[in-house]
Amino acid sequence: MLNNTDSIIFDLDGTLWDATGTVAKAWQAAVDKVDYVQDEITQQKVQSVTGMAYDAIFDKLYSYLSTEQRNNFKAICAKEELEYMNAQGGHLYDDLEKTLQALKKKYRLFIVSNCQTGYIETFLEHSKLGELVEDHQCYGTKSLPKSENIKEVVERNQLRNPVYVGDTLGDYEASKAAGVPFIYASYGFGEVPGYDARIDRFSDLEKLLE
Repeated sequence: MLNNTDSIIFDLDGTLWDATGTVAKAWQAAVDKVDYVQDEITQQKVQSVTGMAYDAIFDKLYSYLSTEQRNNFKAICAKEELEYMNAQGGHLYDDLEKTLQALKKKYRLFIVSNCQTGYIETFLEHSKLGELVEDHQCYGTKSLPKSENIKEVVERNQLRNPVYVGDTLGDYEASKAAGVPFIYASYGFGEVPGYDARIDRFSDLEKLLE
């Protein structure tokens, strides 16, 4: 199924880097600015919702808030998140640049994430890997499901045999809905019972697709 692969679409969080520590700091800064959210934001809490659509994260974590409060808090979190991400970035997984440089020689590279608008750009800026990534799409652009964003990248770039690399069940379900083979990054944040191939470290991808 992977023999004719011509392009690779990556999830971001839990696949290319771990920025949950920085995001947790940003969301805690948002908590400190309002009087209607009392619970502490931890890195573990952020990891538990990583991969979900941005709106769905706040619906899950703050269902006790009114719609107005939830939307207001989400907006504050989004602003703080981009500011913290621009300043601190996240932890790039081992051998990320080396592996992407090797893959770029044979494959076209893309990113599709459920993040807010501007988040992928912070990754590309901090990683200095923007020249390797041809195109990207995120939930924040049109509030579309990840499967639709994968389809859009495939159609926009006229990809014939892409694969999607991600770390959560949502990634798997989105890739299947988009009709794209799925490679499971087991080192990330999720458990995926079914997949077309698996990598246990990012560098495994080079050998898998050689």
